[in-house]
Amino acid sequence: MILFRYILRNHAGPFIFSLLTLIFIFLFNFLTKFADRLVGKGLGFWIITKLIAYNLAWMVVLVVPMSVLVATLMAYGNMSNNNEIAIMKASGVSVYKMILPPFVLSIILGFLLVEFNNKIYPDANHEARLLIQDISNKKPTLSLIPGLFSQEVANYSILVRNIDEKTNTLEGVTIYDYQDPMHLNVVTAKKGRIYFSADQKKLIMDLANGEIHETTPGSKDVYRKLLFTNHRIAMDAEQFSFQQSTPGGQRGDRELSAQDMLGIVDSLKKIQNHFQSGMAKDIHDYFTSDSAFMFKTPYSQASGELLLYRVQDRVNAARNIITSDVSNIETYRERIDSYMVEVHKKYSIPFACIVFVLIGAPLGIMTRRGGMGVAAGISVIFFLIYWAFLIGGEKFADRGLISPFWGMWSANFVLGILGILLTVKSARETVTLNLSFLSKLVPRQLRAPQEENEDN
Repeated sequence: MILFRYILRNHAGPFIFSLLTLIFIFLFNFLTKFADRLVGKGLGFWIITKLIAYNLAWMVVLVVPMSVLVATLMAYGNMSNNNEIAIMKASGVSVYKMILPPFVLSIILGFLLVEFNNKIYPDANHEARLLIQDISNKKPTLSLIPGLFSQEVANYSILVRNIDEKTNTLEGVTIYDYQDPMHLNVVTAKKGRIYFSADQKKLIMDLANGEIHETTPGSKDVYRKLLFTNHRIAMDAEQFSFQQSTPGGQRGDRELSAQDMLGIVDSLKKIQNHFQSGMAKDIHDYFTSDSAFMFKTPYSQASGELLLYRVQDRVNAARNIITSDVSNIETYRERIDSYMVEVHKKYSIPFACIVFVLIGAPLGIMTRRGGMGVAAGISVIFFLIYWAFLIGGEKFADRGLISPFWGMWSANFVLGILGILLTVKSARETVTLNLSFLSKLVPRQLRAPQEENEDN
């Protein structure tokens, strides 16, 4: 038991470090990708925090298995480099027994990740999608540039001659009001101040010492001029305020649990079976029924031509109906495969935690290097292999070339078999792999001191 705790303790630090590092990388990439949607929106700190928190869900799903591989490589590499693996073997501890603690822990971690995929991940994805849509629909904050007309507010055109940035005072204000098509109002003021109402629904402009000119387009007889000392204009600012949508409505396949998607799949299969039965009936009616080709008109050249036209019409009608049935069946098959891909993905990715332990433990023992450089280099190779299988399998499954099961589980089977072979080979004989060149894939700041010295 002491040995098991020691092995797990060697995994804890690298796992936490790689988990935080990978989440930071994913988060940085996400913020870089969505920066153009966030800049200039006037969003509060709480909205940005919620956006990041919701998107952390899909990052966790991907990062946890990757962190397991990095941690396993580093832990066993360090123990092998310090001759602790050799000492354990000399003490009668087999490689299988050494791998048992992280293997059991990976099963627990995979189970927790499955629960996360079905209970937290769908809701977080749903909230993130709604929030991103709301942010995308929000127009930028009103910007006034001295000397230029601003038409960001609907039915208004605003010109400001000068803006005092310290006091936020406007000077030389001119406002064209187009709210009423039958009347044109032009408001001028020496000074003014603009701000949002407390509920962010109105844009308030307080003006001082100005005039209001009212005219009727097309009429030269109506003109009115009003002088004011203080005047307030309330403009609609709905397009400038952020309002978050209420959760609900239709959800995509990545916003549902496996149980919910299986229920939808059952309904889709019933509809698909209905179309298949209908197509079978149509084929029977149009190609095997004698009534389609029985005509009482005596045979003649005229009746023969009529019979030919009637048969052609019958065949064309049958072809159109059957083509429509086939198209409907194919459409529902694609939808079923799409849902089943996501169902299998919720279990196959957590299962990768177990597979990566079988890969990482023997490779860590063989390489005898526990630094971040070698671990990250090996991990990148297997990550690319795994995601290539996963992404390729998803594309093939969506197109009906392979079943969703094989599309999502082939990577686990291939790498799992490879991991078992490596584990058996590592247990039966002493093998040393020189993979120090992989450390060059990692920046120098992240390498261990011994890796830096060996490279030099």
